Amino acid sequence: MRAIAQIFRSGARQLVVLSAVLVSMHQPAAAAVFEVSDIRVEGLQRIAPGTVFNYLPVQVGDTVGEDVTGGIIRALYKTGFFDDVRVERDGSVLVLWVRERPAIAEIKITGNKDIETEALSNALADIGLKEGRVFNRSVLDRIEQELERQYFARGKYGVLIQSTVSPLERNRVAVNIEVIEGLTARIKQINLIGNQAFTTKELSKQFKLGPTSWNSFYSKNDQYSKQKLAGDLETLRSFYLDRGYIKFDIKSTQVSISADRKEIYITVVIEEGAPFTISDIRLAGEPSVPAAQLFPLIQLKRGDFFSRKATTESAERISNLLGDEGYAFANVNTVPEIDEAAKEVAVTFFVDSGKRVYVRRVNMKGNTRTRDEVLRREMRQLETAWFSAELVRKSRERLQRLGYFDDVSIETPAVPGSADQVDVDVSVKEKPAGNLAAGIGFSQSQGIILNASVTQNNFLGTGKRVSMALNTSAATRLYQLGYLNPYYTVDGISRGFNLSYRETDFDELIGADYSANVGVAGMNFGLPISDTSRAGFGFRYQYTDFTAGYSEIAQEFVEQNGNTFNDFFLSANYTSDTRDTAIFPTRGGLRTVFAEVAVPGSDLQYYKINYQEQRYIPLTSRFVFSLSGDVAYGDGYGDTESLPFFENFYAGGPRSVRGWIANSLGPRETLTDDPVGGNLKLVGSVELFAPAPVGGEFEKSLRLGAFFDFGTVWMMDDSDLLTSTGFDLGDLRYSTGLSVTWLSPVGALSFSFAYPLNEEEGDDTQVFQFGFGQTF
Repeated sequence: MRAIAQIFRSGARQLVVLSAVLVSMHQPAAAAVFEVSDIRVEGLQRIAPGTVFNYLPVQVGDTVGEDVTGGIIRALYKTGFFDDVRVERDGSVLVLWVRERPAIAEIKITGNKDIETEALSNALADIGLKEGRVFNRSVLDRIEQELERQYFARGKYGVLIQSTVSPLERNRVAVNIEVIEGLTARIKQINLIGNQAFTTKELSKQFKLGPTSWNSFYSKNDQYSKQKLAGDLETLRSFYLDRGYIKFDIKSTQVSISADRKEIYITVVIEEGAPFTISDIRLAGEPSVPAAQLFPLIQLKRGDFFSRKATTESAERISNLLGDEGYAFANVNTVPEIDEAAKEVAVTFFVDSGKRVYVRRVNMKGNTRTRDEVLRREMRQLETAWFSAELVRKSRERLQRLGYFDDVSIETPAVPGSADQVDVDVSVKEKPAGNLAAGIGFSQSQGIILNASVTQNNFLGTGKRVSMALNTSAATRLYQLGYLNPYYTVDGISRGFNLSYRETDFDELIGADYSANVGVAGMNFGLPISDTSRAGFGFRYQYTDFTAGYSEIAQEFVEQNGNTFNDFFLSANYTSDTRDTAIFPTRGGLRTVFAEVAVPGSDLQYYKINYQEQRYIPLTSRFVFSLSGDVAYGDGYGDTESLPFFENFYAGGPRSVRGWIANSLGPRETLTDDPVGGNLKLVGSVELFAPAPVGGEFEKSLRLGAFFDFGTVWMMDDSDLLTSTGFDLGDLRYSTGLSVTWLSPVGALSFSFAYPLNEEEGDDTQVFQFGFGQTF
């Protein structure tokens, strides 16, 4: 046996030697070392030779051996342009044989409904799959995986992505991606294991995710998302930590899907631990503000259950107070000392105020058109003063409310080489302050509305407003010139002028046969009271030319007072605006009080008082509750017995009590049954707003509402020419319904479907109402 093995080993060694000799005899020409006199590329179709030369690691005159040819092949493969690369030698010429990868001639996506084709095409282009580019199979495989991930994130776990690559002439291919989306998997059940202190029903309220319910079509709460689940688990953790369960822990989370990929089951295992109470509250460190000012900011009490939320908010209040006192870099840390045996925790607030910080300079950037002084007069944070985070925030809000800028940002970098100074850098992005507009609108009360206006809100960069407008409809025609200087004085007192001329045909507007032409010239002043409120007063001259027509009440008024009037008015107003935005507000309110009186010596002597208020209360991140009211009263004095009827208040219509024709509520003429309005108005509304469940840009421009409206007008003076006079709450009209408001690219549109709740005989009702080109 040993002899046989020895013979076998000897034969193997001979075979290896023979193989090495044969390999050396058949070594390719490229393996020999030679100096390159020229480089030739074979097999190119679309790619220029120069492109290949740019990627080559060798040039003419270089010496090439077998250690270099491998690098050449790797460099060309790395470009992604070629499926095959060979290196050969023709004398002293380096020959490169290549086979180009096909180019993408067409990309077609079919079957996708949940994700738009344009969005998919843009995403494919970003990854590298685009018409005209070189086709790479590995890129297509990666895209299929990414598409699956995108659909999984939308709850479509049954999605199937099928890609077909069809060869075309001239080394091109067509890529067809077929998407079979399948049904969206719905959450069937969320199981909580380990809860004892709180019921599963109570804890489930902390989850935005949940099984399908009546409003799932809107909230999409039954569509699983990893990010949403992570958010819900953090909310659950906060729920326990805010109730003293410091040792609360989420032990595991399991997400399973049914075999048919239509139902999802979520199981969360928790460990509650025991609740801890607060045994002591301490302040430590070096606060620069007396402890007597800091302790009221700590919303914790000894004996109460520990709350992480209350602790964090207390630390933030202390930090904000220190920041407002000039300690911009104050640091407040909370350290809970836990006593496991007693189930108690002592909370210590460590306060490090640091040095008091001053503002060296306030710098303005980006205001290429607006003058510096326009920005600086809105700043509440001043140079050389203590730094205040609250004043910086107010400064930014005031700059944003100017309406001159698309964006306002403020940074507070530390001054190099100084530990107690910062600069306040204000950066603005200006938007066009001028507006030249011409448009067309429609209102059911006024018909087609044509308008044209020229407005310069920031005239020559001074912050002054200059405007000229023309509006015309079947009922009214208005010409107007306006000027406003918001800083007539350095203290922020405004001054404005107004010239206007209005022609009104009340027959077209409310159906009553009379008309009035009114010219106005006035001046007004405004006085800032706070950052959110202003008071103002003004005076104006008004010329009225009145035509009675067939209206008995109009004819009676002309007989008693004439038809041409020269009147002088004094007015006062107060406005408080705390809304977070003027369009689709979600919180805050708008309160307006206005009063005017025609002074003695005027042809007509009367006064009017109006109070309006709107309140917006956020219920959730999507729902906003709104309350609004409008009360107005007017009467005559001196030689004028009552409020001139063409100055009456009106109610009903899209912007008042929906469900009734505009301006149709209240007293009517006995003979003609035309509405004439009244000198007392009460109108109100309760409404629940929410963005439309469509997503994308429409979420910001489309708003839905469910409303309850009420209101009417009364004539307090007795008259045989009117159907009813006197005050009676039983005259109030009520309606309920749905509203839609869309800020479309061509103008604002509003729609309402209202159901009158107490319609009476003779009322002019209108279930569907809409307007176009109105201001909201």
